[in-house]
Amino acid sequence: MSPVVDDRDPPPHAGVTGAGDARCAAVQPLPRPPAATVVLVHGLWTPSVVCSLHARWLAQRGYRTRRFGYPSVRGTLAENAEKLQRFVAATPARAIHLVGHSLGGLLILEMLARTADPRLRRIVLLGTPCQGSHCAHRLAMLPGMPTLLGRSIMQWLARPAGGAAAPATGTVGIIAGTRSCGLGRVVPGLPRPNDGVVTLAETRLPGAADFLALPLAHSQLLVARSCAQQIASFLDSGRFQHALAP
Repeated sequence: MSPVVDDRDPPPHAGVTGAGDARCAAVQPLPRPPAATVVLVHGLWTPSVVCSLHARWLAQRGYRTRRFGYPSVRGTLAENAEKLQRFVAATPARAIHLVGHSLGGLLILEMLARTADPRLRRIVLLGTPCQGSHCAHRLAMLPGMPTLLGRSIMQWLARPAGGAAAPATGTVGIIAGTRSCGLGRVVPGLPRPNDGVVTLAETRLPGAADFLALPLAHSQLLVARSCAQQIASFLDSGRFQHALAP
């Protein structure tokens, strides 16, 4: 799987010339400065294509988007963070935003703890278990599950809980879900409110600029327009639109 997906479409009729183009070229307006590029990072057990809807909606607002893919099970958190750092470093943009879902958010935090790209501006974490994961801890106790959960998650779980904090680089906004359906129904003792996988308390990040809870399940954070609207609001202004939240 290629880790690089560039979602920017070429302009209509790019490269097509017609009569008079040479004369018109001299009076064409100067190109607009490029908008910020948004790098989207998927979570556990999923490919980068799961970020396609958010990529499309952000592109409609004028952002250039790129989806980062990585081996969420085979690679360690450190290894994948290094790959993300190289991906971001190779992104040709003056300003870069980051959006991460679940484990993808942990990967972003890991990368930012190791390096600081001066082009990074705003970061949105979707259902990211910044303060640990009850579900993952309980599943890791079952035979064979550590292998299934993967090396990135197991490396994260091995660290002391509650140690995550907002990075020095970039402004962070948190979106959490509160619709409890999914994996949490079969994992005993999952505190409420939760999105079916991650609890509201687990998504908290000290130092974050803004926090918003939406009535969405964990996977719905990837496909809901209400979530997309809030992502765009934070990337545009550094704040969520709390008045629009259900």
